[in-house]
Amino acid sequence: MGITKAQQDVDSWIKAHGVRYFNELTNMAQLAEEVGEVARIIARRYGEQSEKESDKNKDLGEELADVLFVVLCLANQTGVDLQEAFDKKLELKTKRDHDRHQKNKKLK
Repeated sequence: MGITKAQQDVDSWIKAHGVRYFNELTNMAQLAEEVGEVARIIARRYGEQSEKESDKNKDLGEELADVLFVVLCLANQTGVDLQEAFDKKLELKTKRDHDRHQKNKKLK
């Protein structure tokens, strides 16, 4: 599924199952909350903190999907074509960062 289709699917879901989009500030707060949940899993599962029993069954994929869902909501309600924005960003990063990363001794 492409990003454009994902944006359409989220919009259809909101129209079928929600009342409306939460406002942008509410969605921004939700995004911060969801990113925090991803950070907690990664910090405890892959970082130096020990993982609590209550966190061991948390699904990283599900939490990342929550982040993506809210990002798609924000894009929809602010009129951002996320596929176009992503394509432009990837092109920019490719031009700007190719040699930079190839020459980075820290990445060897």
